[in-house]
Amino acid sequence: MEPFTTLTGLVAPLDRMNVNTDEITPARFLKTTRRTGFGNVLFANWRYLDKDSTQPNPDFVLNQPRYQGVNILLAEDNFGCGSSREHAPWAIRDYGIRCLIAPSFADIFYNNCFNNGILPVTLDSATVRELFNEVAANEGYTLRVDLAAQTVTTPAGRAIHFDIDGFRKNALLQGLDNIGWTLSHSDEIAAYEEKRKKEAPWIFS
Repeated sequence: MEPFTTLTGLVAPLDRMNVNTDEITPARFLKTTRRTGFGNVLFANWRYLDKDSTQPNPDFVLNQPRYQGVNILLAEDNFGCGSSREHAPWAIRDYGIRCLIAPSFADIFYNNCFNNGILPVTLDSATVRELFNEVAANEGYTLRVDLAAQTVTTPAGRAIHFDIDGFRKNALLQGLDNIGWTLSHSDEIAAYEEKRKKEAPWIFS
């Protein structure tokens, strides 16, 4: 998994509350367990005018010319609610978005983001609303996200601090999902197994 350290990226606003995982990646596309190929169907019900995802909806934010190349998504409360499908962060990451900013996230979706190289940043509602207003007023609006410093910096130089669990932060800085983190302790695991073989050899016979 690619580490997340700093990111300066174009911001797109998705000003909707309670965006659920079936809207992020509709159920009809959940036919594979591969993590790639879902970027084209991200928000498919909103991005396209037809079920075959061939006719872009010009009114949807990600189809607007000013938001092409976006890699930071600004959202509203309870983003990622609904089912626990990991296909939702797969689609977000495959589309090119590496950071989400919202007042709150659904718990399972929040955890899945970290395992897929996405940084979900939680900021208070008033600050998020200020960012929505700034994005709307300034085409090409970018933010700089620094995970180590735990800051989001605006073009005007305003540094906004965000809180994050230390374990998740360090894992993302190193590019480690849960499996990667476990494998990073392979020497300790091997040493423990050798110790147990001596203490309880019958278990290994």
